[in-house]
Amino acid sequence: MHRGQGPLLLLPLLAVCLGAQGRNQEERLLADLMHNYNPHLRPAERDSDVVNVSLKLTLTNLISLNEREEALTTNVWIEMQWCDYRLRWDPQDYEGLWVLRVPSTMVWRPDVVLENKSQTYSTNEINLHLSQEDGQTIEWIFIDPEAFTENGEWAIRHRPAKMLLDMGAGPAEGAGHQKVVFYLLIQRKPLFYVINIIAPCVLISSVAILIYFLPAKAGGQKCTVAINVLLAQTVFLFLVAKKVPETSQAVPLISKYLTFLLVVTILIVVNAVVVLNVSLRSPHTHSMAHGVRKVFLQLLPQLLRMHVRPLAPAAMQHAWPRLQNGPSSPWPITAGEEGALCLPRSELLFRQRQRNGLVRAALEKLEKGPEPGQSQELCGSLKQAAPAIQACVEACNLIARARRQQSHFDSGNEEWFLVGRVLDRVCFLAMLSLFVCGTAGIFLMAHYNRVPSLPFPGDPRSYLPSPD
Repeated sequence: MHRGQGPLLLLPLLAVCLGAQGRNQEERLLADLMHNYNPHLRPAERDSDVVNVSLKLTLTNLISLNEREEALTTNVWIEMQWCDYRLRWDPQDYEGLWVLRVPSTMVWRPDVVLENKSQTYSTNEINLHLSQEDGQTIEWIFIDPEAFTENGEWAIRHRPAKMLLDMGAGPAEGAGHQKVVFYLLIQRKPLFYVINIIAPCVLISSVAILIYFLPAKAGGQKCTVAINVLLAQTVFLFLVAKKVPETSQAVPLISKYLTFLLVVTILIVVNAVVVLNVSLRSPHTHSMAHGVRKVFLQLLPQLLRMHVRPLAPAAMQHAWPRLQNGPSSPWPITAGEEGALCLPRSELLFRQRQRNGLVRAALEKLEKGPEPGQSQELCGSLKQAAPAIQACVEACNLIARARRQQSHFDSGNEEWFLVGRVLDRVCFLAMLSLFVCGTAGIFLMAHYNRVPSLPFPGDPRSYLPSPD
């Protein structure tokens, strides 16, 4: 039993001894390297030596872009490589130990920090340059396809990196300042804004255009619909204003488009008010000029292919007497007619019956013919009925004049209504053209407002890995 357990106990003890021996070599090497090592001093053997530091930036995630604060949030890894002569050793002295991992706080590190504002360094102390792999300088932000997470709102178009040297910004004894700048040129994925903002705005604005299909006299309903559309567009504008930065250097296209829609809707409201004002005019309040009648009732309806009922000739319209208010009316009314118009209805009916009786008696006598000895009586009856017959003729003339007056008044109202219809059609075509052209123009601006094919104008390099 004891003989079988001896080899089993020997193997764990041997492994522990070997591990202790390995740890002792690392501890001995670390103690030798850190002896008299000052992490605050540059690893330069002479004061004139320059430390070469290579940089490489690896992007793992593009989290978000706060447009209002103008802040880009990303996850990146910064890889820096340099040579520290104080950390050299001979692996043979430490039983073939080639790699030693120590905390970064124990060694000197370049004071390189990734910030929104570029950090500069004097070229007489540190020489920054981009890393190289396989003899090729990495002049771009490296993206690991296995670790990178695609962003749902933004797409990366270019990711170049550049070494910049400012010769005039350095001190008098220095050679200048240098910095490494990493650029991210991103473009918004438009699907979210197209579905949630642009498409609803276009549809709502189309409703404002459709109000021209209402009658010209329905100005109140037109204004109600247009104002409701205006309120909806204002809500969209407030939602967009909460996300865009508060700057006057540039205006987003979505804000330009919403402002354009507000202007179009306001113009539609103004058009509705003007058309309603023209449609409700009458001969009592306005006199239509000959030029207005010729343009809006003859020329424009033919150009717009509008079906307008032919009106009375202009000569006849001018031959008709026009209505005037007050005693200057061209139709004189006698004192008897004016008094008759002021009598109550019962008195008018009594006088009408009296006149009808006298006229009927005279007509019956004329029908039967004159009897012997009644000629003088017939002449007296006709003489007595003459004022009644004259009053009937004058009443008929008054009714005819009133009908002509009413006909002329209705014709004038219809002319103004037709002018309103034509003006409404002209405004519809103008607003429709403005809406379509403005929408197409702003959409074309968005279409051509893209990230250029090359990251820097005039530089033919693409700052991307060369294909194998």
